[in-house]
Amino acid sequence: MNVLVTGGTGYIGSHTCIQLIQQGYSPVVVDNLCNSKKVVLDRIEQVSGVRPIFIQGDIRDDAFLKSVFDEYTIDSVIHFAGLKAVGESVEKPLKYYDNNVSGTLRLVQTMEAANVKSLIFSSSATVYGDPASVPIKENFPTSATNPYGRSKLMVEECLRDFQHANPDWSITLLRYFNPVGAHTSGLLGEDPRGTPNNLLPFVAQVAVGRRQKLGIFGNDYPTPDGTGVRDYIHVVDLADGHLAALEKMAHQPGTHIFNLGTGQGKSVLDMVYAFERVAERPIPYEFKPRRAGDVAECYADPTYAEAILGWKAKRGLNSMVEDTWRWQSNNPDGYGD
Repeated sequence: MNVLVTGGTGYIGSHTCIQLIQQGYSPVVVDNLCNSKKVVLDRIEQVSGVRPIFIQGDIRDDAFLKSVFDEYTIDSVIHFAGLKAVGESVEKPLKYYDNNVSGTLRLVQTMEAANVKSLIFSSSATVYGDPASVPIKENFPTSATNPYGRSKLMVEECLRDFQHANPDWSITLLRYFNPVGAHTSGLLGEDPRGTPNNLLPFVAQVAVGRRQKLGIFGNDYPTPDGTGVRDYIHVVDLADGHLAALEKMAHQPGTHIFNLGTGQGKSVLDMVYAFERVAERPIPYEFKPRRAGDVAECYADPTYAEAILGWKAKRGLNSMVEDTWRWQSNNPDGYGD
C-alpha cells in the first residue's frame, strides 16, 4: 500500500516513514526541503532497511503534484508539509497562509482528480487557542492566537466543509501537542534551521555547546513554578498515532478528530531539570518577558484516541529527554550541511 507522505523528510514525517515501513507500508515522500535535508533519507534507510521513494517538489505546484499521482498509485495521504514557526508566522502571515492553506487546497484538489479519498492531516493543539480549562477535549471551542494556529484552523474548516460535500471521503484531523524526542537509534531527530522555535531542541543545543543559554519566556504564569505548562509527546508515539489513524480510519468515511498527547502537563523548568539530570551538566537559562500568543497551560485529554484508535502514548519524560540527548550528542551539528 502506497502512502503519500508530504513533508516526509521533516521531523515528524521522517519518524512516521520509519513506522510505516516497519508495518509494511510503502511511503512515497514529497518534500521541497525548505526545512529539512535529503540526508534524512539515508538515515531512514539505515534504520528501516528501506529507502523510501522521494520526489522533491512543492505541493503548491499543481503540475508537479499531478505528476506524482500519475506516476504512483496512491492509496492514502498523510499531510505534514507546512511551515510551523509561531514567531515567523506573526512577521510573515501571508507566507503561512499561502504555504499551509493554499498548499493543502491544491493537494486535496489533486487527490480528488486522482480519486484518492483518504487524508490524514497534521493539525495542532494551537487550534484551541487559550483554553478555558485543561485537559483539552476534542469538542472544546477552537480559536487561534497567531497566524500559524489560524492557518491550521482554516485548513481544518476547509477540510470539514469539503468532506461534508464529499461524504465518501475519510479525513482525519490529528491535533497534536508538543512533539519532542528522537529515534532511539540516535540517527534521526529534530534539526531546526536557524534558531530553534521549540523548547527541547534549544535546550539540547545549549547542552551540546552550540548556544550559551536558554531564554525562558515568562515566569509569572499561574502555574506551579510560574513557567508555561505543555503536553510533551515523544515523536515516535506521535508517529504511531498516525499509523493507528491510517489503519483504523482510512476506510471510514467522515471527518475524524483526535488529540494526540500524553494527558500530562510539564513545565518549562520540569524539562530543563530533566535534561540536566540526563546530560549530567547544567543548562544555563534566563527569564525573559512573555511571548505574545503563548498560553499558561495546554495539555490534552487523549482518552478519545485511545478508545477509537486503540492508541496511547507509551514513552515517558525520561525517554523523551534521553533520546533527544542521544540524537544531539551524536549529531552536535544536526544533519550537517
